[in-house]
Amino acid sequence: MLNGHTLATELVTLRSVGKSFGRRGKKTEALRGIDLTIREGEFVALLGASGSGKSTVLRIIAGLIDATAGDVLYRGKPLKGVNPHTTIVFQSFALYPWLTVQENVEAALQPLGVPTQERQDRSERLLTRVGLAGFETAYPRELSGGMRQKVGFARAMAVEPELLCLDEPFSALDVLSAESLRGELMELWHSGNIPTKAILMVSHNIEEAVSMADRLIVMDKGPGHIVSTFEVKLPHPRRKKDPAFMRLVDQVYAVITGKTLDEATELGAEPGIETRGQKGGRIRALPLVPISQITGLVEQVAGEGGRVDVYQLARDVTLPTDELLPIVESVELLGFGTLESGDLTLTPLGSNLAEADIQDRKELFAEQARRIPIMRWIENMLIAAKNDRIDRDVFMTALELDFAPMDAHDQLETAISWGRYAELFSFDDDTDQLFLGVENAEDPEKRDPSLHSID
Repeated sequence: MLNGHTLATELVTLRSVGKSFGRRGKKTEALRGIDLTIREGEFVALLGASGSGKSTVLRIIAGLIDATAGDVLYRGKPLKGVNPHTTIVFQSFALYPWLTVQENVEAALQPLGVPTQERQDRSERLLTRVGLAGFETAYPRELSGGMRQKVGFARAMAVEPELLCLDEPFSALDVLSAESLRGELMELWHSGNIPTKAILMVSHNIEEAVSMADRLIVMDKGPGHIVSTFEVKLPHPRRKKDPAFMRLVDQVYAVITGKTLDEATELGAEPGIETRGQKGGRIRALPLVPISQITGLVEQVAGEGGRVDVYQLARDVTLPTDELLPIVESVELLGFGTLESGDLTLTPLGSNLAEADIQDRKELFAEQARRIPIMRWIENMLIAAKNDRIDRDVFMTALELDFAPMDAHDQLETAISWGRYAELFSFDDDTDQLFLGVENAEDPEKRDPSLHSID
């Protein structure tokens, strides 16, 4: 028995599952070697930084997209097409605004051929269970965010799925609404008042996952893969201030943040390096983080003695994991801090950055930015170019050998932003060209009032 449910049959089995997107020659590997089993009676949570493939795994299990490698089994049989035993609740409410609350729930049953009276009876029962009795004739615009998401849960459960998939279902809600809805879902799950056999939840909120799930699957990117599994044996209801709860959250943070590796591995290779016949490792993407948040985090850590627990920092600045970790990654990538066991420690360069004036900061940032292969590659390309200028499309074409088009665009935009601040290179909107140096650039520290804050 597990939390009132009997662990028995394997519902989902993934064996060496991989997923790639894009055209031949320009494919992006999103997942590699995913081995995962979900049994009846389990509540499993997928955790990891943005880009680690959590939602991709969920969509493969639901049959919304196909795996490009490995085996996907449901109850021991290969899954083909949409999984009829699974339904998903997304973070967006995705309700039909022209239908009433009850009609939105019934809409999930109509394609299944459920008779009218049974549709009405089932939807009314579910709305009562999720606390929406009396709101059957209301329209979505008349409901709060939490109430609209309850309609989403009721609609998902109306088809009586064996596996309920949740894709960050609480992230669009305010704190109180999210906490209330989590409690109501857990009450339904543990009481057995829903026919669901198992729950799979994607979350960026580590505390949320520890408070709800029986098993945590932690993923990392480059491409997405599973790095660790945690069994959560704490009794329900779980108390966030319980020392055992806090220790587990801290352990998960430590796995997700990882540790600073050797410089060659940490920085990665230059874009297109394989096409130039050079030997190099994987391409390390730039975190999509503005300068203000990087310097803000360095100042925050310096103000706390030069070392912080990332989990505690997330609580202090009230930032969700998916927003804080890219900032931490940027500080690490630039050599201003190192990670070990979930703690971020400033390097001597990081301490210098925190104390430096604006011009000295730019020089420190420029020196460290040149260590990053993408930044060094752009600067060297411009140095070698006629008139120190190159069309933006040239860089996009090269980056698209390593990144999907939208990701390549984001990488170049971030590189330009960092390069402009460091006065390495900039972008001319009139000619659509990158050029060396910065002409008449406005100082980001002067125009960005949030420079000294990471929240």
